[in-house]
Amino acid sequence: MSNSALATPRGRLLLALLCLVAFLDFVDASIVNVALPEMREDLGFSVPALQWVPSGYLLTYGGLMLLGGRAADLLGRRPVLLLGTALFALASLAGGLAPTAGVLVAARLGQGVGAALMLPAALSILTTTFRDGTDRARALGAWGGMAGLGSAAGVLFGGLLTEGPGWRWVMFVNLPAAAVVLFGTVRLIESDGRRARLLTFDLPGALLSTAGMLLLVFTLVKAPDVGWSSVRTVAGLAGALLVLAAFVLVEGRGAHALLPLSLLRIRGLVAANVTQLIGLAGFLAVFFFLTLYMQNILGYSPIRTGLAYLPVTVGVGVAAGATPRLVTRIGTRPVIVAGALLAAVGVGLLSRVPVDGSYVTDLLPGLVVMSVGLGMVFVAVTTAANAGVPADRAGAAAALLNASQQLGGALGLAVFTAIAVSRTNDLMAAHASAPVALTSGFHRALLCAAGVLVAAAVIALRTANTRHEPTQTVPEEQPTHA
Repeated sequence: MSNSALATPRGRLLLALLCLVAFLDFVDASIVNVALPEMREDLGFSVPALQWVPSGYLLTYGGLMLLGGRAADLLGRRPVLLLGTALFALASLAGGLAPTAGVLVAARLGQGVGAALMLPAALSILTTTFRDGTDRARALGAWGGMAGLGSAAGVLFGGLLTEGPGWRWVMFVNLPAAAVVLFGTVRLIESDGRRARLLTFDLPGALLSTAGMLLLVFTLVKAPDVGWSSVRTVAGLAGALLVLAAFVLVEGRGAHALLPLSLLRIRGLVAANVTQLIGLAGFLAVFFFLTLYMQNILGYSPIRTGLAYLPVTVGVGVAAGATPRLVTRIGTRPVIVAGALLAAVGVGLLSRVPVDGSYVTDLLPGLVVMSVGLGMVFVAVTTAANAGVPADRAGAAAALLNASQQLGGALGLAVFTAIAVSRTNDLMAAHASAPVALTSGFHRALLCAAGVLVAAAVIALRTANTRHEPTQTVPEEQPTHA
């Protein structure tokens, strides 16, 4: 492509295609939440098993992300994107047709596998295609905006589909979008010619990273049910940390590492990923608790709950559209810090919702303020986390960023759910009414989420302050061909 890829129709179509991948994968992390009661009634889920509809996707999505990113670097981004999208579509079809609870959970696990291949491949295609300073800022801004928009829009679409054609359409709706991605990938993305020998693939690293991430996410998802101090939780966390420590040791010695440790020496990259992890822990918890509040306390229907998030999608979209220009003028660091603090204010407002709350006075102001901060953070962190990354490691860097997102989401839901449940149980033991006890639990969890977003702003002070095209700080590796 020319120096300005976005100046061409093909470049603009390619960016739209890659943003569709981001939107599709992030939407599916939250689209099932509003449909859970209908799924339970229709397929006979037990209460403990029901959590695996949202958590199953998160488990394989986060657990396999590093493997998917490095596979894209070594085996080719185009074929990995095609394979991941095909798996995602087949799993969505199976989920929509699921006759039993077990089949639906298996389909969600399959969707996570597909997404773990799709997302790092698509983001690495974006970062290696749009290299001009202005193009890169706009492309990463669009990607970051789609990620934030998808997280909020998933709840909206879930409500509309569940009360419209039915819960199965939260799965079926993926099929036409996946078809567009497959067609567009074949037509718009050229083969990058990478064909690594199997001997060069980091099999020990792949096994250790996948096992460590799967065990960590699984333990975090189950911790609120089995207890944080239980032997199962402590052993799971300790085992995951040991496996991941072994992974780091292996990666430091391997010539073809799954996660080249030189990536971690790029200025500000670790801080950007930690900011993303902590920020997502706060953001996703807000969607989870507010959905419960609207349905269980205010008595909202699924469609009304979904529509309540419409201002969030608008706010994220407006902020994401304006953020690339802010990044070009003042850099990523102040934008991330300001966005995280703004989001913390919004979540702080939401932590005060009363039992007899009004949408306009008690929910809308906090949602709008939070959504603007969310859009700013997603766009600017995506830009900062890809600054200085050489082309041959773009897939690994993209996987690292997205693994941070999924781990942050799992960590946030686990920790904040424990906080909310503890507060609710204490008040119920003191003979408070169920609505009062539940709402108070939500208050405590949301207030802690606001504090976490403040912590994300502090960590963001260590990120790179990227304005234009970053300078590569580590040399590119030569691709290995057969």
